[in-house]
Amino acid sequence: MDILQLIVSGLANGCVYGLIALGFVLIYKATEAVNFAQGDFMMLGAFITLGFTNADHMGLPFWLSVILAIGIMGILGYLLDMIVLRRMFGQSQVAVVILTIALGFVIRFIAGLIWGHEPQSLESPLSGLELRFGGLVLGMDEVWVIIVTVALTALLYVFFARTKLGIGMQASSQNQLAAYYMGIPVKRIHSMIWALSGVVAAIAGILFASKGSIDPTAGLLGIKAFAAAVIGGFGSLPGALLGGIIVGLVEPFAARYMPAGYSQIFPYLILVVMLVVRPHGILSQIQTKKV
Repeated sequence: MDILQLIVSGLANGCVYGLIALGFVLIYKATEAVNFAQGDFMMLGAFITLGFTNADHMGLPFWLSVILAIGIMGILGYLLDMIVLRRMFGQSQVAVVILTIALGFVIRFIAGLIWGHEPQSLESPLSGLELRFGGLVLGMDEVWVIIVTVALTALLYVFFARTKLGIGMQASSQNQLAAYYMGIPVKRIHSMIWALSGVVAAIAGILFASKGSIDPTAGLLGIKAFAAAVIGGFGSLPGALLGGIIVGLVEPFAARYMPAGYSQIFPYLILVVMLVVRPHGILSQIQTKKV
């Protein structure tokens, strides 16, 4: 029964990693850029929800706060691309990576300035609710993390595979000039994908904060999520979820059966092994770039 409890806890944590990894993959699929501030987007989305919801702040209803936070993060993602990232057009990918790393530091500083650096809890209606099956105890917050993550991954997969907009986003990443000549509004699509990434980050942050405490350093979870995206297959939406689940499952078992402190290094050991054995990830989606 203890093993089942570890599996459920690992799945819930892994789904949060998977959602953050989805943000990495979304931007990469559409722009071939890597947003190392994705974890900080997640943290910011959680704090915005917390600011709207908690009684010592604005005290708005939880679900209204969720909608507002998701909308704000979507707008922030759109404006970030429109105002900042478009000015990087033509620059190397390294420059974009450095920009997003710096952006992460700025977001953590602003979050600490506004909400402080002490861990805070989100007042969620799911907090304290449990499902019991024999000796197995499932927190409703963990159950909802798993359900929402799987549903969102499926929706995004269908969006990219079946809709004109999703296919247009992938086409713009393959060849921006050709996509432009085909009538695809490349710049607007890039802004839309950054907005979508902000929405996904907000959802991840809300789910993460509803099952534990949040502080500005929580944005560093993006490093583990990046490892998860690479393990699952960078560019694959199901791969992002799979990689997140693998990382999430490894951690509690390593913490339980290995000496103290070793659990934090296991995700990166898996990443190293994967890069050596299968560099493109478990569910790799390697495509020939059209020129």
